[in-house]
Amino acid sequence: LRQRCDIAGKRLSGPGLAAEGRVLRAVLYAYHNKMLRHRPYLALQQVDQCLKRLWRMNLVGCLEALVELIPKKNASKAHAEYLVPSQPMLETVALKVLGGCKLILRLLDCCCKAFLLSVKHLCSEEFILLNTVALGLLSRLWLVIQYRCVLQTLTSLYSALSTVLHLVSETQQTPYIKGFTFPSDIDDFLGVNISSEVKKQKDKMLTTKKSTSWMKQLFTEMPETVSKVGKKRKSETCTSAMKNRSISCAVDIGETVV
Repeated sequence: LRQRCDIAGKRLSGPGLAAEGRVLRAVLYAYHNKMLRHRPYLALQQVDQCLKRLWRMNLVGCLEALVELIPKKNASKAHAEYLVPSQPMLETVALKVLGGCKLILRLLDCCCKAFLLSVKHLCSEEFILLNTVALGLLSRLWLVIQYRCVLQTLTSLYSALSTVLHLVSETQQTPYIKGFTFPSDIDDFLGVNISSEVKKQKDKMLTTKKSTSWMKQLFTEMPETVSKVGKKRKSETCTSAMKNRSISCAVDIGETVV
């Protein structure tokens, strides 16, 4: 249980989720006044809302508090009797783990929906800059959660918590959360199979990107003669710039966009 709490805490408090959350809030702040009615922007707001709720749960702090109460191996060997976390503490952490799994599932779903909306509006040549930024951001956020196995780590943590909670409740009945039965299988509580749901979202995102081929729709191929002229101008401009470094800011050193 100690090992699984440590792994879950590290994966939740890793730099990936925090960095993507900061970038997402910066994008929302930059486009707030321009795109209040834009559907991909509203979908990004739902993603941000899920992230904020996940941080406000303070799941990492609860796991750290639980780890401090778990006796170490050397303590268990030295004494025949030792203290274990109480039933109220285990129930509180288990409930937060269940809520965290629900929130992360909702976050992945919101990322998938916002990604598909951004692709759709990008193919319509609407708000190209925002939608391109959103696609990269949502892809990274989805991959951070998936490939760091955040959801899978929480589900395995809950199975260990459930076992310990059952043993502690058998020793001394001190229920804290009433009116709620802790599920033995977390998949039944979530209502979906995690691996199949994530695979379904991944397939949907990949097939959408391949079928729309939005980059080819937006940017037509440049003629070969124009590209050669552009490359020649660019090389001449770079050479002259290296020779004379004191170039005025008013001089246009870029190539013409055809």
